[in-house]
Amino acid sequence: MTQQILTKYERARILGARALQIAMNAPLLIKIKKEDLEKINFDALKIAEIELDSDVLPISIHKPMPKKREGQLKKPKTPKMDDTKKEESEEKLEKEIIEEGEIMELAQPEDEGDEGFDSGGDSGED
Repeated sequence: MTQQILTKYERARILGARALQIAMNAPLLIKIKKEDLEKINFDALKIAEIELDSDVLPISIHKPMPKKREGQLKKPKTPKMDDTKKEESEEKLEKEIIEEGEIMELAQPEDEGDEGFDSGGDSGED
């Protein structure tokens, strides 16, 4: 069996799945001495990592690759415009914006009334 190069995500997924199996009392696929198990405190994740590194796990990864396409890419054809047509379309667009858009004016201090707001001074109420 050829050694697959795993991404960190695939490795984490495999280790997590196998560690869960080991935690649920699945049989170990590799002989590990009792002293070695005591060293790693019977950690299911460490055992799964040892099994993965020793290449005994019967797990394979299917990596679909994108389909290769033959031939050259084609540029989308855009109609060519003369400079006069471009200017006309820009002027037309500007007129539409001016007609539809709201014209904003600068706010004048005299336009802003008190409208019942207190300016932070004493209101005279006690």
